Amino acid sequence: MAMASTIFSSTIPAKSTRETLSVRSLSSSLSSVRSFNNNNNKASFKFESLSLSSQSNRFLKNLTMASATTTIDVEREANMKTPSKVLPFRVGHGFDLHRLEPGYPLIIGGIDIPHDRGCEAHSDGDVLLHCVVDAILGALGLPDIGQIFPDNDPKWKGCRSSVFVEEAVRLMHEAGYEIGNLDATLILQRPKLSPHKETIRANLSKLLGADLSVVNLKAKTHEKVDSLGENRSIAAHTVVLLMKK
Repeated sequence: MAMASTIFSSTIPAKSTRETLSVRSLSSSLSSVRSFNNNNNKASFKFESLSLSSQSNRFLKNLTMASATTTIDVEREANMKTPSKVLPFRVGHGFDLHRLEPGYPLIIGGIDIPHDRGCEAHSDGDVLLHCVVDAILGALGLPDIGQIFPDNDPKWKGCRSSVFVEEAVRLMHEAGYEIGNLDATLILQRPKLSPHKETIRANLSKLLGADLSVVNLKAKTHEKVDSLGENRSIAAHTVVLLMKK
């Protein structure tokens, strides 16, 4: 009995020690878990805060971009509605070209020119007056002749081009400008325009309401090159200076 008691007594402390160690290990593990969870919660909080911060930044960025876009659109619309800037003078350039075909009259600057071919066009095909109109409209910053007098509108079928000039001159005066000077160049192989130049120039001066001295007209061949030189087409260039009244 003494031996058994001794053995029993000696085993008790060993068991208690193991249990104590186990409890300490468990306690340590629980502390680690708590520490891990706390750290994870902090990291998660920081991550969520960062995510929210990023989302806020993106939202503010998108809001700023939308605001800027709206501002640009508003400014663009405002500029489109703003009248052309008033300048002391304005310069415009016009160009036109028409195919020459048999059976059509050749009208240049409002004058009938004898020839076996004429300009195929929706209106009377006056290449000089068309480019004069475009030069004036261009100087005023307005749409070109094809937009104002479209060739798919039956109203302008066979119309005299002097009507277009009258409208361009009206718009010019309405904007507060007058002709400073005009320089035009006709390009055609035939017929020779020398006999008709002064008549054309005088009529152009009359249509524009400008002094004859500020209206210049030149004529050139195309040295038998391409459709112009082969008498299959006619072209004209015009430069106009508009002066503020």
